[in-house]
Amino acid sequence: MNVNHYIGFDVHKKSISYCVKTADGQIVEEGKLRATHDALREWAGKRPEPWHGAMEATLFSGWIHDVLKPFAAELQMGHPAMMKAIGASKKKNDKLDARKIADLVRCNLLPACYVAPAEIRELRQMLRYRSLVVAQSVRMKNKMGGLLMEAGAEYNKQRLHGKQYFTELLDTLEEVPESVKDLLRLSRGAMEMFETMQQQLVARLEKNPLLAKRVKLLNSIRSVGPVTALTWILEVGNPHRFSSIAKAVSYCGLTSALDSSADKQQRGPISKQRNAHLQTVLIEAAKLAPRWNPQLAAVHAREVEQGNRNRATLAVARKLVAYLLAVDKSGQPFQPRTPSAAETEVEKVA
Repeated sequence: MNVNHYIGFDVHKKSISYCVKTADGQIVEEGKLRATHDALREWAGKRPEPWHGAMEATLFSGWIHDVLKPFAAELQMGHPAMMKAIGASKKKNDKLDARKIADLVRCNLLPACYVAPAEIRELRQMLRYRSLVVAQSVRMKNKMGGLLMEAGAEYNKQRLHGKQYFTELLDTLEEVPESVKDLLRLSRGAMEMFETMQQQLVARLEKNPLLAKRVKLLNSIRSVGPVTALTWILEVGNPHRFSSIAKAVSYCGLTSALDSSADKQQRGPISKQRNAHLQTVLIEAAKLAPRWNPQLAAVHAREVEQGNRNRATLAVARKLVAYLLAVDKSGQPFQPRTPSAAETEVEKVA
């Protein structure tokens, strides 16, 4: 299909500014739309020419992309950080931003980012909500301990959140106001509700037909559980979009920023441009993985010998990404590689 019009969308919560340009940069039409499903469909359905559009990725760009995509010859999302660098200007407003995005599309300079299918985004939202629920459960546990400390009560910290022990503790507490006991009961009820909710969310995601097969394959990696597998699948989407392990590791936020100039390279702290949800889960998994996985235990031990446990955890997390990517791409269960005779001899000499 020959595209005649290039459209830039500057999206906001309540309105969307747009600019339509031809291939030579001439402005055909400009305007502003209400950010509603009906208004967008009505406008897009009246477009007389095939068009290629783009918008910046924001919190609410997903549904706008889904509504407009059936009407476009091609519709892309731009990477926010890269677009900010390209479109930096002294003067800025919605109309000018729409024009700049149209120019980026027209000149094939748009720093496009991956857009996961709507089904995956919906399931991802559920998993991220589960993370919020877990955080609230932890807050309730901490609050219960805080209430007991404020009242000067003695308790077993390791057993506090056991149901039987908690019931016995309430019955034996002395010199603790009834109001504090009521708050403890409320906190306990909220904690149990949050824990039940997060378990139901994980079980529902595991049984989803879109995810079940991939989860089973990823669980073949020792130390990879349902939450780690689900987070990888839903945050990564299509694993084939990563052409190398290094790019996947970078996306997960497990590499440091690189400053290279005049044949000199300097590494900084871990880059903030990453998928924070995936980074958090992988780091937490890497702390426990050496207990269950001999290959990852060897990686951890080798790094610890150099005297830095944090770097050892990062090394395990990077190796975990390599395993996850390999299994997800191949569609085959994980098989540990057996070192060749030559490699074994080299290790003995070393």
